Amino acid sequence: MQIRKYKTDDIQQMITIWNEIVDEGIAFPQEELLDETTGEQFFSSQSYCGVAADENGNILGLYILHPNNVGRCGHICNASYAVSSSCRGQHIGEKLVRDCIRKAKECGFLILQFNAVVETNTHARHLYEKIGFRQLGVIPNGFRMKDGHYENICPYYIEL
Repeated sequence: MQIRKYKTDDIQQMITIWNEIVDEGIAFPQEELLDETTGEQFFSSQSYCGVAADENGNILGLYILHPNNVGRCGHICNASYAVSSSCRGQHIGEKLVRDCIRKAKECGFLILQFNAVVETNTHARHLYEKIGFRQLGVIPNGFRMKDGHYENICPYYIEL
């Protein structure tokens, strides 16, 4: 498996994986699914998109990296990670996060912040803490799950 910058040929597979996470409704705040047009616009608007590709060119997961804010807070970035459900449990997410940290440094960011990690997303939270992210607190009922109930969110950050 290789982590690399996405190519135009990857977009359809990226959309499929992204939409899978959005449709699950338990991790990403987005509710609208991407199509070929909106997906290309979305991924091309990021500071960087990385993909995890196998030796056959199949995309197993991806991440997006972009500023978390503007101006005086523009040195703080944000990222989202998506791994295909058929590939979970293979440490692809960890490889994506570690590559993202490296790429964020290269892009000149000083801090990587996650605004809305759902408290019940224990696998992600464990991974972030293992890598060295620090939790900033808890925002009660900050995330509306697909079924309509609310879960707490936990912001995280790491200094790059």
